[in-house]
Order: sequence, then C-alpha cells, then structure tokens
Amino acid sequence: MKKGTVKFFNETKGFGFIIENETEESHFVHISGVIHKISEGDNVEYELEEGKKGMNAVNVRLIE
Repeated sequence: MKKGTVKFFNETKGFGFIIENETEESHFVHISGVIHKISEGDNVEYELEEGKKGMNAVNVRLIE
C-alpha cells in the first residue's frame, strides 16, 4: 500500500489527486476508487492501477 495526502478532491465531479508521500508524484483518483469519504488534506493509503491516461489511485482509504 502506498501512502499519500489528498491534494484536491471535487466531490461534485467525482475526482481528485493524491500526492504520494515517498516520491511526491501526483496520482489521479476517481470516486469509484474511493472506499472512505475523502477531503483535501486527508492522509490516505491506496494502490495504483493502470488507467486510460496513466496510473490511478484505487482502494483509497483514510488513515490516521
């Protein structure tokens, strides 16, 4: 599992971006890949999966 911080998430449009803690890479996240409700600034853990336009964060869940 990768760990990161939610940089941006638009609940109305259903997408956002997570910044990975180790590499500071930005990963796209779609609402369909979110397990818990997330907001900007939340610490999360997630997996990466190849999408149409690159790597997407999936199985995104909040961590404390």
